[in-house]
Amino acid sequence: MIGDFLDLILHVDKHLLTFAQNYGTLIYVLLFAIVFCETGLVVTPFLPGDSLLFAVGALSVQGFVRLELIIPLLIAAAIIGDNLNYWIGRKAGTWMVTQKWFKRDYLSKTEAFFVKHGGKAIILARFVPIVRTFAPFTAGFGQMQYSRFLSYSLGGGFIWVLSFTLAGYFLGSIPFIKNNLKLVFVLIIFVSVLPIVIEVIKHKLAAKKKEE
Repeated sequence: MIGDFLDLILHVDKHLLTFAQNYGTLIYVLLFAIVFCETGLVVTPFLPGDSLLFAVGALSVQGFVRLELIIPLLIAAAIIGDNLNYWIGRKAGTWMVTQKWFKRDYLSKTEAFFVKHGGKAIILARFVPIVRTFAPFTAGFGQMQYSRFLSYSLGGGFIWVLSFTLAGYFLGSIPFIKNNLKLVFVLIIFVSVLPIVIEVIKHKLAAKKKEE
């Protein structure tokens, strides 16, 4: 199962290409569903996000998806998912955090992210896997004012989708990048996860100093 997941992440462009060739316009439904679930459901933080958007931009160069359609569609998916997640956290968060299947570690890391960055964490979290999924839930769980959350969610959705899809569109036509997308995806994942790793290390060092 882990091997299949890694294959999906590292070869997301090939899987999307195959799907587009076999099912045509249903690719738009699939992409909307993936982005919506990755941002809207705390049980699906494992779904590809950044690499998926980059791959979509790269595939648009080849004509398999239309950029003028997919960008607003994915922005909508990200914002709608964000808002669903916020209200789940606000209305059912107290119950959910007591369940065994709920990842409390992820919630703790996201809360630390909020403490450090404040409200703008909603925007910054868009570029950090896992935190991206738990940020709106945490905002709702913490009773952040909805109008404030919505403004950050709208801005974050636009910036996140536009930055990665346009990067894929403009860079995806470069021969070296086109022939080494697997390496690009690994780099995207590494850069995205790096802030989490740094925060975890800082937290452990701070805890160690307190013990001393």
